[in-house]
Amino acid sequence: MNYYEKELEVITKSNRLRKREVFDENLIDLASNDYLGLSAKQELFKKAYSMVLEKKYRSPKASMLVNGYSSIHKEFEDRLCEVNGFEAGIVLGSGFLANISLIESLVRKKDLIFIDEEYHASGILASKLVQGEVVFFKHNCIKDLEEKINIHNISGRIIIAIEGVYSMGGDIAPKEFNDIASKYNGILLVDEAHSSGVIGDNLQGWFDYYNIKPCLNHIKMGTLGKAYGSYGSYILASEHIITYLINRAKPIIYSTAPSLFDIALGHVGLEYIISHKEVLSKNIKDNQRIVKNELGIKTDSLIVPIILDDNKRVLEIQKVLKQKGYLVGAIRQPTVKKAIIRMIIKLDVEPKNIKEVCATIKSFL
Repeated sequence: MNYYEKELEVITKSNRLRKREVFDENLIDLASNDYLGLSAKQELFKKAYSMVLEKKYRSPKASMLVNGYSSIHKEFEDRLCEVNGFEAGIVLGSGFLANISLIESLVRKKDLIFIDEEYHASGILASKLVQGEVVFFKHNCIKDLEEKINIHNISGRIIIAIEGVYSMGGDIAPKEFNDIASKYNGILLVDEAHSSGVIGDNLQGWFDYYNIKPCLNHIKMGTLGKAYGSYGSYILASEHIITYLINRAKPIIYSTAPSLFDIALGHVGLEYIISHKEVLSKNIKDNQRIVKNELGIKTDSLIVPIILDDNKRVLEIQKVLKQKGYLVGAIRQPTVKKAIIRMIIKLDVEPKNIKEVCATIKSFL
């Protein structure tokens, strides 16, 4: 019996059916979040492998609060704090787990969390688990956020959740969110999954981009599965908040500690970004310039969304580009409101290839 046949028929007819596919490795990748191309660097893989190999135990074995916490975890947390200017940090198995940990545990009774309407799906899911009240504000709209803060009678804490760079639009959250958080004594939670490693003078993300010195009301969440070329995530905050999360966040308490190899690989990725920040920053600007010249689209990140609002059309463009040897994202509902081609101008892609992809997309437009 096909229990969900009707649902699948509806998805298929609307050209929204998702499938897993093992893509040809020879395709030039402009679809993934491996922004800096670190996943292809064997020297980083070998260095991380050596870090884990020298340990007696090479898997985490248990949760962090039993005996799964390794010196590999701690050394990476300490280095992240040093580089980003936060008091304390903790690593987790994924960005999805990090958002569940933060939002579900931080928002208690009488508290109120204000979330950008385009916040990641993990945060939206977590918001359904909270004890306090949840309010969504218009995307990147300071005015709408402040109006909604003022119409609520808030007796508890205020938490504001934004992303540094938004995964589908590639746009950066305005600095004024920090001003609003300070004005109303609120906690500012910044999901830096797509901004760490991509923006800022030191390529450390949103706080770095605006030269904001981390304060006690700031929380930075970042992932390793994007610019850092690994898998996993981290949360940086005050010592007080990290201690609270260790004692209240269920994914931290009840999950096996993150993979030692993934954390080690994230660590060597971080060190690579730090030591190569000048050339990486130059290459980022060069790729942004190509897209501006070829498509007339300005991006401050490495994400280039081309809005088509036609599910069938984006699949056609993706197919044509695959035939030419390129892979781009064909993103449809419910991930986005209107179907888009999502091109990632990764640093390991040659400028001539980016130009050819742009020319092909432009011919469809």
